[in-house]
Amino acid sequence: MQTVPRQTEFDVIGLELEGAVAVPERASGVVLFAHAGGADRHNATDVQIATELNQKRIATVLVNLLTRREQEIYAGSELAITALGARLIALIDNLAVREATAGLPGGLCGTGTGAAGAFIAAAARPARVHAVLSRAGRPELAGEFIRLVRCPTLLVVGETDGAVREVNERAQAEFPGTARVARVPGASVMCEEPRAVELVTELAREWFPLRLGHAAAAAASR
Repeated sequence: MQTVPRQTEFDVIGLELEGAVAVPERASGVVLFAHAGGADRHNATDVQIATELNQKRIATVLVNLLTRREQEIYAGSELAITALGARLIALIDNLAVREATAGLPGGLCGTGTGAAGAFIAAAARPARVHAVLSRAGRPELAGEFIRLVRCPTLLVVGETDGAVREVNERAQAEFPGTARVARVPGASVMCEEPRAVELVTELAREWFPLRLGHAAAAAASR
């Protein structure tokens, strides 16, 4: 049975952020998607990944980290990465006490600058974030925080993504935890080319259930 996302608003450090929450029956984990731009809180790849994860009994939360007013103000520019990280930390804490997601091992899926914010949040909440997937992310913008990200981290880049691919390849060694670069051959992850969307979705479908499943099993054995 398909899990239908529920539209909601999150009260985060005095701001109202729009989101869509989908919680399948007997969910074994929850993945928070970090989107930080545009009028839409998610894109085609995020939606496809979330749908696939729901089928794997993983709850998903798609949130635009910018308020409606900020989407107008910051059109064509970027909000400070530390602000994005702070909002993600607050969202992680929110999900930890929500009835539908409380107690579920968490993961973060971020794109571009949203991924940089995800690295900051993962560093700040190691007990709650058990896996990160970065899609064409900007690890260099997270600065020293990437050296504090100890959970398994997948840096997904397209073979044709140029400078962004190179930045991720250089950053891989900076993560103290298990981090690896996954290259989508002959395509751009940034431009959401159909082949890239398909392959990134496959990577996420394998990445999160396995890592969050391990975290859930470890918690049950304590």
